[in-house]
Amino acid sequence: MKISGCVTLLLLLGEVWGQSNRNAKSSGKSVKKVGANLGGDAAQPPPGAGVTAGSSRSSGGSAESEQEGAAAAPRAAAPQTDDMRLHFLRNTQVTCNDGTAAGFYLKESRGNRRWILFLEGGWCCYSKESCDARYQTVPRLMSSTVWPQIKTGTGILSSRAEENPHWYNANRVFIPYCSSDVWTGTGPAPTPPTRQRQGRDKIKERNTNTTEYSFMGSLIIREVIKDLIPKGIKMAKVIMLAGTSAGGTGVLLNIERVASQLAQLGTDAQVRGLVDSGWFLESKKERPTNCPETVSCSPEDAIKNGLRLWNGAVPEQCQQLYQKGEEWQCFFGHRLYSTLTSPLFVVQWLFDEEQLRVENIYMGAQSLSDEQWQYIQNLGLELKNSLRGVTAVFAPSCLSHTVITKSEWMSFQVKGTTLPRALHCWDRSLEATRNNRSPAKGCPFHLVDTCQWPQCNPTCPALVDQATQQEATLLQMLVAMGLDLQKLGLDPQGDADSLASMVSNGG
Repeated sequence: MKISGCVTLLLLLGEVWGQSNRNAKSSGKSVKKVGANLGGDAAQPPPGAGVTAGSSRSSGGSAESEQEGAAAAPRAAAPQTDDMRLHFLRNTQVTCNDGTAAGFYLKESRGNRRWILFLEGGWCCYSKESCDARYQTVPRLMSSTVWPQIKTGTGILSSRAEENPHWYNANRVFIPYCSSDVWTGTGPAPTPPTRQRQGRDKIKERNTNTTEYSFMGSLIIREVIKDLIPKGIKMAKVIMLAGTSAGGTGVLLNIERVASQLAQLGTDAQVRGLVDSGWFLESKKERPTNCPETVSCSPEDAIKNGLRLWNGAVPEQCQQLYQKGEEWQCFFGHRLYSTLTSPLFVVQWLFDEEQLRVENIYMGAQSLSDEQWQYIQNLGLELKNSLRGVTAVFAPSCLSHTVITKSEWMSFQVKGTTLPRALHCWDRSLEATRNNRSPAKGCPFHLVDTCQWPQCNPTCPALVDQATQQEATLLQMLVAMGLDLQKLGLDPQGDADSLASMVSNGG
């Protein structure tokens, strides 16, 4: 793509490359000015979490796929220096919220027939007020104006075999999130019904929209796949649609459409889904129904409002379960999962920080009431129960959010099995089933911690006290947040080893 001008921006969170202004929608729609503040939002790590500007990515797979990729990327070879490069969609009518061109980052692995399509996360907006606020605080999630030209991946998107042993040499595609619709939007914001007026007032009313934004998340996924046809995706054997946070929910909501689209293209690829930290539960906190601001709106109300604004599409089989106006329930994995036919692997921290923030609980940053502590404990139990029917799952009893794009993702374990190992076991099981073979024994991929406390898994990510910015144990954090440990049956003056043993064994 020609670039008519390149502007180098020094941005708050480290994004360095600027994108040409000519990526504006060719239809002539005006493009909002984008400020310099690229701070992350509450539902997503800062820009570049799992993807940083200016380096490289890759992935690899099962025993069969590892043989395919061996020649292209031997495990003992030096780290690759190639980068995923930005491509804008050929269909210029499918855009980001502000009318700038949507697109994707691609690094091909020629000869490898495995693909990862990754959906970025970052919550959503659902009204003019919430979208305006989002545009001011995190414009990169609504516009492509500041996207870098190249990106590199970490975790499952890494090209380094030592960091990503089973997917390091796959074809990898990173799809930036700029539609603010949990990847469900199918068109511009709807125009409200015209009120009966006279003369020029009537004309003006007819041409007014509820917002200035377009919502095309689901269409962006469709167009990315179309643009990947010349790159060889029709020859794929395995296509994994992956995502974190809202991107993980986007996987749940789009996996069937992606499988159908690829089947219509004539590919015999098996389409799989990898959902990381996108398996949410409904909020228990009562809020006013009129909730223009993100912080005051429950996820349910945000989705209800958003579906109308986005012209959002949910999977057909799930939609049939609910009356008109109740389709929002399909955004919750425990309601949607049984209606899906494509294989899914769910990665979910049992004490997900974003689920806690929905209830206004911020670990290490505020006081904690007994009621909130009880909610935290119950959350782990409820998430476990919701995952019982999931065939493939990795659910550590930890306080965190997202994992598959973290460089240290190999360090977390459940019952002695790492996440990459569990994914590999799932991969082998699917291949065996597809080829009418018996699955390998001793290779687990349904892994849910049995201990009951947050951080009872010794491999959990460290907690950080927001006041001191120092690492802290769970008990130290609870004391700092004003909780009476004696009410919990714990003696803060007691034997530290016995307390640690209690926590590590789930109480």
